This record gives sequence, structure tokens and C-alpha cells, in this order.
Amino acid sequence: MDTTMPRHHFLHIDSKSELTAWWLITICFALWGVASNVTTPMVGSFSKVFRITTTEASLVSFVYHLGYFCVAIPAALLIQKYNYKLGIVAGLILFAIGTVAFIPSRWLGNYYPFLSAYFIMTCGLSFLQTSCNPYVYSLGDKRYGIQRVNASQTFNALGTLGGWLLAREVFSHMSPIDAHQRMSMPLQQFNAIKDHDLGVMIQPYIVMGIIVVALLLLVMLIQIPEPAGIRITRSLRDRISALKDNKNYRQGVIAEFCYVGAELMCWSFIYQYGFRIFTAEGMTEQACNQELQTFTFLSLLCFTLGRMGSTWLMQWFSPSRMLAFAGIAAMVGVIGTILFTDRNGLYCLVFVSGCMSLMFPTIFGLSMHNLGDHTKMGSAGLIMAILGGSLFPPLQAIIVNSGISLLGVPSINVSFILPLCCFGVVVWYAHQAYIRFRIIPEEPDDDDMLSTPAPIE
Repeated sequence: MDTTMPRHHFLHIDSKSELTAWWLITICFALWGVASNVTTPMVGSFSKVFRITTTEASLVSFVYHLGYFCVAIPAALLIQKYNYKLGIVAGLILFAIGTVAFIPSRWLGNYYPFLSAYFIMTCGLSFLQTSCNPYVYSLGDKRYGIQRVNASQTFNALGTLGGWLLAREVFSHMSPIDAHQRMSMPLQQFNAIKDHDLGVMIQPYIVMGIIVVALLLLVMLIQIPEPAGIRITRSLRDRISALKDNKNYRQGVIAEFCYVGAELMCWSFIYQYGFRIFTAEGMTEQACNQELQTFTFLSLLCFTLGRMGSTWLMQWFSPSRMLAFAGIAAMVGVIGTILFTDRNGLYCLVFVSGCMSLMFPTIFGLSMHNLGDHTKMGSAGLIMAILGGSLFPPLQAIIVNSGISLLGVPSINVSFILPLCCFGVVVWYAHQAYIRFRIIPEEPDDDDMLSTPAPIE
């Protein structure tokens, strides 16, 4: 018999079996955080290791986000027809296959098998995100679903920070020979160095694969309670149409798309932004890289601490108001990034990372509010919105490469107008959600898929 938990429990989960499931699923959040931040720095490494262009190497990032987009709807259909557990199991299996695929890719010594491995792995991550986020949201009292998602996403932030530290450790064991020197090497010598570097690069994925297999066995053996809900019989077309007609959900997908783009822009272009500042100060390239690593670490640390703090504060403050406040603060930080041409701009970017901490899970939770039996399918659209991370950074790169100057600031500063606009969309959605659920509750419609709105505390 299941033992009931105290009602005042922080996560507002009422049984020990559900709490056990929450902890087990939350490990998945940490794992895809590690996978994401180990993968992101690989773009520069692949261009050096395989002697390919930066454009070709950037396919890693494209494939990574494409996997999220392609598999989200099939994952939603699977958990809609069966249950969340099967979706999580399928995600872990694909995740494990993707990590194992790095071994034969290394043996082949070719770039494109690595892209296939990344795609398979990301398909697994898409299954996990599509399954785990709505599961955590629906697991206990729905009024506190946003707080639970933020709590689980805190471990994702810890995984992100751990992934960055792991990537830095990996790079320290790779050959220090730069791309220019490798281009002029004899083929035999180049292949020997390439084989060594690839052997180092795949090690974190092998370790992740072992952990994922162990977690898969635990998930299969332990009971994963299915949240209460009615299995609907509407066609896929009708479900998508119902979600499309839901104004709150539709706006939430747009906000999530813009947020992911803003996050990737702020984190990707901090290197170019800081490099210009440090070289102007007279630093060498090596000194610039070391200093930039410090600022990157500070950004991820602020992001992690911010997510912890916001989860705790949601016990007393409305998530929509917190999201609006964070969005406005991020816009102020980005304005500072645009206007400052010295280190103050970098400190502004670090501050923006702290503001971004609550955005993804809070937008996700607000968008899922009152979706009822469409919660599972709704998750797919929000995960597909991660594709924003592939669209916006290239647009920012176009502005940077244009050399345009505005009010005397360089093009790299001007390019941050894009994340400024994206955060503006986040603030707009937060305000809309606040009005919708806190000021003017909508009347329920018997034929509508939504239930009566409840205050989001």
C-alpha cells in the first residue's frame, strides 16, 4: 500500500511512489543537461580535428536541434496512446544507442557518422523532454506543476554546469596543435593525431551511455505511476487543431521559441563579444580564452543558482509575474551589453544568464496550464520550439559579419538587438498569462478542451 506524504511537502506530491518516480525522472533532466553542454563546444573541435570548415562543423548544432524537432510529435503520440513510462524508456534507449554509436564513428574516422550519432542521441533527448516535462508537471497538485518543473529543471542546470566542466576537461587532454598547423601536416601524422583526439572526445559519451543504461534498468524495474487522466480518442488532426486554437498555448510556443533562441545567442556569442574586448586590452589569444572561460563559468553558475532561487521563490510568488520580472531584467542586461564596449558588457551578459534561469520551465508550465487531456500532445509543440536555437544564432552571425555600427558601438554589440527582441516576447507572454489566469479568468466552455482555470500560485 502506498504511503501518503505530508500535504505541505515542497513538491506537493502526495505519495512516496510518486516522489520516488520524481527523483528518478529528475536524473534524466540532469543527464540531458550534461549531454547538451558537452556537445555545444564540440563545434570548434570538429573543425580542427577533421580539417573541415566552421560551417560544416556547425552541422553538429543543427543536427542536435533538428532531432528535437523531428521526434517530438511521435513521442507525444506514443505517450498519448500508452503511458509516460514507455516514452521515457524509448527515450533512454535512443539516448543509449546514440552514445554507443560514437564508438564505431571513431573507428571509421569520418565526420558524418558522428552527425548520425548526435542525431540518434538527440532523438532520445526529444523523447525524454516530451515525456518528462509534462509528467513532472502532472504528477501532483496541478496548481504547483510549474514549481515542480522548475525544481526538476534545477538539476538540468546542474547538469549543464557539469557538462561544461567535463567539456573543458576533455579539451585539456586533446592535442594542442591548432587548425592551421594541422592543415599542413602529412596525412599519416594528421590521422594519428585525429585518432587520439577522437578517442578523447568520445569518452564522456561512453560514460553517459553506461549511466543511461543503468537508469534505463531502474526505470523498467520501478513503478512509474501514471497521473490521472482520460485517454482521448480524437484524431491527431483534431488534437493539433484544438491546441492551435488555444490562445495561451499558442502564445507559449512562440515565447518558448524566442527564449531558446535568446539563450543560445547569449551563450554562443559571449566568446566573440569578450574576445573583442580582451584583445582591445592587449591580451594574447591564449589569455583571452582563459578569461572567457571564467566568464562562461560565471554565466552558467548564475544560471544554476538563479534556477534554484526561483524554484524556492515560487512558493510565494506568481510564476507569471516572476517570468515578467526576469524578462524585463534580462532586457535591461542586454541593453547594457549593447551599450557598453568594455568588461561591463560581459558582466551584463553574466547577469542575463541569471535572469534566463527560470524562463524555459516557467514558459513550459504556463503554456501547459489547463490543457487537460491534451497535456501530452501539447508538450510536443513546446519541445519542437527548441528549434529556435538553430534559427536565431545564424541571424545574429549575419549582423556580426556585416560590420554594421550603431551609435558608435561595434557590430557584435549591435547583434544583441535580436536577444533583446526575444526577451521582449517573453515579457509580453508573461503579462498575457498573468492577465489570463490571475485577473480575468476565462469562463469554461463545455465543448472546449480546457477545464476551469485555477489561480497559479
